[in-house]
Amino acid sequence: MTNDPRLPNSQAGPEPSLIRNVVSFIGIALALIAAVNILFLVIIDYFRSSPYIGIFAFIVFPAILILGLILVVTGMALERRRRHERTRGGIPRLPIVDLNSPRQQRALAALLVGTTVFVGLSAAGSYRAYEFTDSVQFCGQVCHTVMQPEYTTYLQSPHARVACVDCHVGPGAGWYVRSKLSGSYQVYAATFNKFPRPIPTPVANLRPAQQTCEQCHWPRRFYGAQLKVFTHFSYDEKNTPREIRMLINIGGAEAMAGMPSGIHWHMNIANRITFIATDAQRQVIPWVQAEDRQGHITTYMAKDSKLSPEQVQQGPRHVMDCIDCHDRPSHIFTPPDQSVDNALLARRLDPEMPFIKQQAVNALTATYDSDDSAVADISKSISSFYSSKYPQQYSANSPALQNAIAEVQRIYRTTIFPYMKVDWRTHPNNIGHYYFPGCFRCHDGQHVSADGKVIPKTCTSCHSVLSESETDKPAIASIPATNFVHPVDIGDLQSVTCSDCHTGASM
Repeated sequence: MTNDPRLPNSQAGPEPSLIRNVVSFIGIALALIAAVNILFLVIIDYFRSSPYIGIFAFIVFPAILILGLILVVTGMALERRRRHERTRGGIPRLPIVDLNSPRQQRALAALLVGTTVFVGLSAAGSYRAYEFTDSVQFCGQVCHTVMQPEYTTYLQSPHARVACVDCHVGPGAGWYVRSKLSGSYQVYAATFNKFPRPIPTPVANLRPAQQTCEQCHWPRRFYGAQLKVFTHFSYDEKNTPREIRMLINIGGAEAMAGMPSGIHWHMNIANRITFIATDAQRQVIPWVQAEDRQGHITTYMAKDSKLSPEQVQQGPRHVMDCIDCHDRPSHIFTPPDQSVDNALLARRLDPEMPFIKQQAVNALTATYDSDDSAVADISKSISSFYSSKYPQQYSANSPALQNAIAEVQRIYRTTIFPYMKVDWRTHPNNIGHYYFPGCFRCHDGQHVSADGKVIPKTCTSCHSVLSESETDKPAIASIPATNFVHPVDIGDLQSVTCSDCHTGASM
């Protein structure tokens, strides 16, 4: 019997497997290459985690694997269609399923096993990909150049152990999907160098702080005042320290924690604050509205405001929340003088070095073309000053001088980023009012209501200064330690413990 291509399979010789075609072969090659690379990278990732290993192991190569499998199936479908047309219908366009056939039974069993294994591995891989794209390494290091300022300052911040997504995304699937859709454009912008320098803040459409920050920080339980000691070193030869001790009036927010007062009076619990800002960074706020729990509304307008009634009515209004004051909770670009004060207080810089505050700040505030030139020029600047002014005390090999140079270089690398055009001036920090208007955006004594009420500018609204003094030593060493004096003479306190008498009930 001859093999007539027009005859059906029952009368012609056996056809070769549908997988024997160029498209399927390409798909098989891609799938095998991707699978081997995934296995290899997963093993490497287990021993040495890296954001670039992760992005290839859990995103790029799995996508290539799926593409390869799609090409295999597509090639088989095209081949079957070609044979159908070649035999003029002798071979059906679609496969005939006959579960009585042992061959098809084996094929179905293999398909089910393969599908089960593939779905299981896909589920594990998809979860790992989800976990990886939510990781700090993915957010901060995959787009390394773009996010270097944010990632570097994040690692130095009080929230360095809080994942980026906990603040920028928060819980729930809805915001996760929104973040990934937004991230798609960010990937495009980073890939084709379409991103702005610096990255603008505040972030548009950021999730309300009540749904992110307050997962850990709960204003309803804030009350009382917090002691803060601020130490500033002078620019004189002795780097004279001056310390200010004050109580920051955090205030309460709920009846059981005290009447709403202090700074957290603003926290939308007993009161709701709405404002209009006329600039993108929300530094100019000409209109403020306060609503109390009873629904009484008081509107304040800056005396020099040029907003028309129509602009007030139509302008974008922001409901005040944590981020309007705590706008740099993790990405803190510390000003040079504060960075140097902190280094002197922690003795990473030697306060005994004459004029070190002055020289360090001068070196940090100079203009440099790149990080490399900054590191070299900082060393040259500080070395030349001490070699010319204090040659005997500070030779080129002086440990104090070398430590000072290294510390100033470290401060530069962690706070100033010329490529992204980022430093302490680009992102206002609204905590307090020392370097930026901060509190004084509203508490300036110029916002007046229709009935004459004024948003006050008094210092005691937010803090109570306890003392101001110049000392010979930094504040950490100057705080005197005193022994506790019991209100009733009970003899030697070393021989008893508090719980011997204090039981929590009447005595």
